[in-house]
Amino acid sequence: MNQYDAIVVGGSFAGLSAAMQLARARRRVLLIDGGQPRNRWSPAVHGFLALDGMAPADIRAQALRQLRAYPTFSYAAGTAQCADRDADGFVVQWTPAHPADAGGDAAKAHGLPPGAAAAQRAARLVLATGVKDTLPAIDGLAERWGRTVLHCPYCHGFEVSGGALGVLAAFPQSVHQGLLLPDWGDTTYFTQGLHEPSAEEAAQLQSRGTRVERVPVVALLGSAPQLEAVRLADGRVLPLRALFTAPVTSMASPLAEQLGCAFEQGPTGPHIQVDAGQQTSVPGVFAAGDAAAARHNGTLASAAGVLAGVSAHASLIMATL
Repeated sequence: MNQYDAIVVGGSFAGLSAAMQLARARRRVLLIDGGQPRNRWSPAVHGFLALDGMAPADIRAQALRQLRAYPTFSYAAGTAQCADRDADGFVVQWTPAHPADAGGDAAKAHGLPPGAAAAQRAARLVLATGVKDTLPAIDGLAERWGRTVLHCPYCHGFEVSGGALGVLAAFPQSVHQGLLLPDWGDTTYFTQGLHEPSAEEAAQLQSRGTRVERVPVVALLGSAPQLEAVRLADGRVLPLRALFTAPVTSMASPLAEQLGCAFEQGPTGPHIQVDAGQQTSVPGVFAAGDAAAARHNGTLASAAGVLAGVSAHASLIMATL
């Protein structure tokens, strides 16, 4: 079992950014990544300084190439199954990916076959494990997720602007999307019979030119992933270019719960509680990205990863003083 200064679990924007700080501090860092980032459905990242329009997979691949130039960095392609704390730090059990050559540096170093469990030890953990999305159960919605069914107008609004847009209410704060979206296009707010705007909110929506539709959307129409229209429960068909909604989110990994990290309830689901330095309630465990934030955005995830990596490094130094 190797001893690392830090293990980062999760190889999307937050985890890669955390690993970069630790590698640049010349600390031994292992990145474990299962290859299932939340943004894998999206063809491009937008609003990310200098990376606008790049495919998420290309950004991750470039970041990993850069990280591998640092001699203290190791990569493990696989799934972290469990994590435990002991007197010497943390032990993470992980399973290499398939096929045999996909396990990354750590798997090859130990001669691990696909599916074989391995354990690695570290003084610090950074959890950048992300969240899972549970989408509204509406015919035709899931196959358009990340393309014409979207969650963030700042991430994707410009690309669908100029046409008819919709907000599918999924939680009380959905009204906020209905107020934002008219800057990108003609907007309809679909209450779905779940989230009726208050009198004040209705007045605000009206002032923004947003229509309120109380008959539920029952199907999305067109050649997926494109969206041409939605069908309502009363049979009407309304043309739409894109539909914005908020999925219910849950932890994509059990590690934070296994370690006893505290959680906070966000508008779409729970997230790991962290302080200003991305430290969780468990000493030595840091968290960043969508798993540790109520607001989800690639730039915010990367920034939180930087802070988590810097804070983890600082904690290693303070432990020796």
